[in-house]
Amino acid sequence: MTTTLATRTRPYAAQVRAELTLSLRQGEQLLVSVGIPLLLLTFFSLVDVLPKPAGVEQPVDFLAPGILALAIMSTAMVSLGIGTGFERQYKVLKRLGSTPLGRPRLIAAKITMVLAIEAAQVVVISAVAVALGWRPGGPILLVAPAVVFGTAAFAGIGLLLAGTLKGTVNLALCNGLYLVLLLLGGMIIPLEQLPTGIEALAKLLPAAALAQVMDASVTGGSAFPAFAWAVLVVWAISAPIAAAASFRWE
Repeated sequence: MTTTLATRTRPYAAQVRAELTLSLRQGEQLLVSVGIPLLLLTFFSLVDVLPKPAGVEQPVDFLAPGILALAIMSTAMVSLGIGTGFERQYKVLKRLGSTPLGRPRLIAAKITMVLAIEAAQVVVISAVAVALGWRPGGPILLVAPAVVFGTAAFAGIGLLLAGTLKGTVNLALCNGLYLVLLLLGGMIIPLEQLPTGIEALAKLLPAAALAQVMDASVTGGSAFPAFAWAVLVVWAISAPIAAAASFRWE
């Protein structure tokens, strides 16, 4: 029994190590996942040029939750989506799927890699934000389900694009979508500063929903964002289902 379990888990563990190693070696992916969020957090916390929501005194108090949401989007959608897209184009997925690793453990390894990187992101970004004067509060335990649902939503979007488009097209679309969701997600610019119609649309997107949920989870006295949670859960369910239904391994 023990030998059989070890035999089954060994390929998975090896693939997790391989996924983490490849991710950490790709400078452009680290820039998107860690460099850009930290740069935005530090610069706009020290240079008070952005509009702030009513009642917020320090820029970092508004920026920190949104940057945490941005980091999750960066890793789960952009890094995972682009990497998987090129692996599919170069037939790496096809070869791995036919090995003893198998497709289920391959997918599990990728999910584990994403969650591991996100855990490191949350620690690093939170530490930098605290150093800049951020003092989190509120129902912090809700951060964990927010990360899980946010990861499911954005990973589903990333894999949907990666599994249906050519590698170069997927690269351009992932980066373009990243910029659009960054601007409409309430991560840098408060949602209430957007035009009314755009604000209403933005609240239906996973980026704004995750940013609102994250903000309420780490800010004391915030009202429970029921609509944002509902939107995030819908994306967390529908995006992976759409990805699974349309994903082509080669």
